[in-house]
Amino acid sequence: MLSARHLWIKKILNILLPASRCVFYHYICSMDAKKRILVVDDEETLCEALSFNLESEGYHVDTAYSAEEALSLTLSDYDLVLLDIMLGEISGLQLARIMKSNPSTSHVPIIFCTAKDSEDDMITGLDSGGDDYIVKPYSLRAVLARIRTVLRRTSISQTGIAFGVSYKGLTLMPEKKCCLVDGIEVKMPRKEFEILLHLLTYRGRVFSRAELLGEIWPDEVVVVDRVVDVNITRIRQKIGQYGKNIVTKSGYGYVFVE
Repeated sequence: MLSARHLWIKKILNILLPASRCVFYHYICSMDAKKRILVVDDEETLCEALSFNLESEGYHVDTAYSAEEALSLTLSDYDLVLLDIMLGEISGLQLARIMKSNPSTSHVPIIFCTAKDSEDDMITGLDSGGDDYIVKPYSLRAVLARIRTVLRRTSISQTGIAFGVSYKGLTLMPEKKCCLVDGIEVKMPRKEFEILLHLLTYRGRVFSRAELLGEIWPDEVVVVDRVVDVNITRIRQKIGQYGKNIVTKSGYGYVFVE
């Protein structure tokens, strides 16, 4: 007898066109596959603790005690990297930039886990390609929640389930994590991309900071409102003339207007 989940999958497959069935099938397979996570931190005890707890949650985990050791691995094989900033000769920030500049690893999401806790540190981490930023000491529950959120979004985007959204010369392609401004690709960290995609998809609707935090960051984790403001400012700078379409509604939040 088929389970409720299998019945749901069968029902979806029956209503999809043949080409879309293939996409959906690979999406389901990616959800079921055991995700591979690389923990890069020079504290062996911390690596061991994270590895034990992540494996208990069903992940396959490898560890590296330096950026050099991480670079000796096939980084493209991983679904996510947990990365400290303060490492050896090659810092976590440098490793993130190396990964994001390499087409074979640019798609691998990175979550910084670091003791560097200033706003400037966070902005630098996000601008270096970080998909999220967690400050030590952190709770295991918070780490697991953010890992689930990042993996869920990358699984959807990489299988092509989400389609492109555009306004005039501004185009976002979730399946490629690509932002085009008048035909020119603009690089932006995942959080900036997701905020812009959300505002562009639901243009005309005002979103409060709390709503954006709840959508882009997991509800289980407390993130200050200022994080949204910082990302919005950087998005406006990057999308040129379309930056003015992101309007601040004083006392309410942000909206993308036509």
